[in-house]
Amino acid sequence: MKLSFYKYQGTGNDFVIIDNRDQFFPKDDTKLVAALCERRFGIGADGLILLENDESVDFKMVYYNADGAEGSMCGNGGRCLVSFAHFLGVFEQETTFRAVDGLHYATIEGDFVRLKMQDVDDVHEKPAYSFLDTGSPHHVQLVKNLSGFKVEKEGKKLRYGLYGQAGSNINFVEQENDETFQVRTYERGVEAETYSCGTGVTAVALAMHKSGKTATNNVKIQTMGGELSISFKQIDGKYTDVFLIGPAVQVFKGEITCSI
Repeated sequence: MKLSFYKYQGTGNDFVIIDNRDQFFPKDDTKLVAALCERRFGIGADGLILLENDESVDFKMVYYNADGAEGSMCGNGGRCLVSFAHFLGVFEQETTFRAVDGLHYATIEGDFVRLKMQDVDDVHEKPAYSFLDTGSPHHVQLVKNLSGFKVEKEGKKLRYGLYGQAGSNINFVEQENDETFQVRTYERGVEAETYSCGTGVTAVALAMHKSGKTATNNVKIQTMGGELSISFKQIDGKYTDVFLIGPAVQVFKGEITCSI
């Protein structure tokens, strides 16, 4: 069977996106999802996303990690799916959609998507790192010489050694100035470093604000794939109106022959 798909990327975080509003895709076939995401023998992507109908909002997001397992919230994936839904004419300028962690509001202007993330009640500060959940669990750790840091080696150690089989995404951070940080992320499910991670940069911005490394509520994050911005409010220790802002670009449309 020939499967039609679209390839999108958000600051280098890339996704296979499929219009599944007719419910034809075999959602329990983890081997198929992993094969489509495989970079040498498949299409190649950090994850696969299905666009589906929803009874109460504009659409539903179903996200799979590159290993084939259904994943937690993906911020860049959410922004790319918003761009795809806009391309299909599902909405005009603003939308609300459902993801695994609840409802999300978003707007689009050109290639730029502003995606509202979930509120964050707790940022757990440890002596050497912070931990918080921004739709996915994230470890945030300041390091020196980020460009030369062994992200995959050290990320894998922490992902399994500190957080066990369930794991956490691991973000290594270096401060550039009062409002800008460089970030490299080891993502669980991909089990490798990715060019960018939306929930990860959101976690970094909030953790750096909580620890006093920055006083701004509009943080710029430099990833390997480009720049993202995170804006937010802090009220009584709780982070609200958290927006992940950046480009989401359609790379190409294609067909692949597979057994379904």
